[in-house]
Amino acid sequence: MDVETALRHLGGVASAKAIEAVCPRRDLRAAVDCGTVLRLARGRYALPEVRGQRRIASELSGVLSHLSAAQHWGWAVKDVPDRAWVTVRRNRVLRPEVRVRVHAVHADLEASEVVAGVTGKLRTVLDCARRLPFDEALAVADSALRSGDVTHADLVAGAARLRGRGAPEARRVARDATADAANPFESVLRAIVLDHGGLTVRPQIAITARGQIFHPDLVDVGRRVVVEADSWTFHSDHRTHARDCVRYTALTVAGWLVLRFTWEQVMRSPSYVRAVLDDLEVALAEADR
Repeated sequence: MDVETALRHLGGVASAKAIEAVCPRRDLRAAVDCGTVLRLARGRYALPEVRGQRRIASELSGVLSHLSAAQHWGWAVKDVPDRAWVTVRRNRVLRPEVRVRVHAVHADLEASEVVAGVTGKLRTVLDCARRLPFDEALAVADSALRSGDVTHADLVAGAARLRGRGAPEARRVARDATADAANPFESVLRAIVLDHGGLTVRPQIAITARGQIFHPDLVDVGRRVVVEADSWTFHSDHRTHARDCVRYTALTVAGWLVLRFTWEQVMRSPSYVRAVLDDLEVALAEADR
């Protein structure tokens, strides 16, 4: 896998450690040298779109916001935005040729909600939570919490203060967000499972099996079901693959039902994941009879 593809799979922004788990370090250096990857800060890299979108917001006298702001702050997203997200004043009229180039949002922002032409961190998470689909918004919120840029208490309190369109959705995202998800892949899988409603899952619950302690991606303790974001795409060596096999086998022989989904299934074919969860519900119901 080339560095640019790996970075897109990792959410558009990632640490050197995460990228080098997939690609050789020399490939990362080469990508930076040729400009296909940007070095945002020490040990932090992003796709070139991040910088270009901020320039577009400035040209429109707007504020970089939503997914574009999330990328600016170094947070991983489900899909790297194809156009800049820009918030402009409520009374601002944009020409048709401009509107097709950006995701424009009309809102009057307080000075305290803007930092150097970008929506502030808490405002960015709440904006995404109000406007984006649940899985995309959850990926942003999880990443913001994981980075330590926003606390869960502040996110919940901020969502509680919202009124109007998107406020209930924002409160749901705030309630379900967690720093425990390692990447957007895991966040989106959790969003699908939560939306389905058949399982009551929590991330990274400790399970002891065959004398080892594991922390699966999602766990329904009551129904003894584990749901994993299968990391085959990011296996860099045989040792990692073998470790995952040991984990799967240990959980299975300990009586856990383990569901494993690939990146492509979760991110590109969520209907398949939902269909499997439907089948699981039928199978569990029959087992309970």
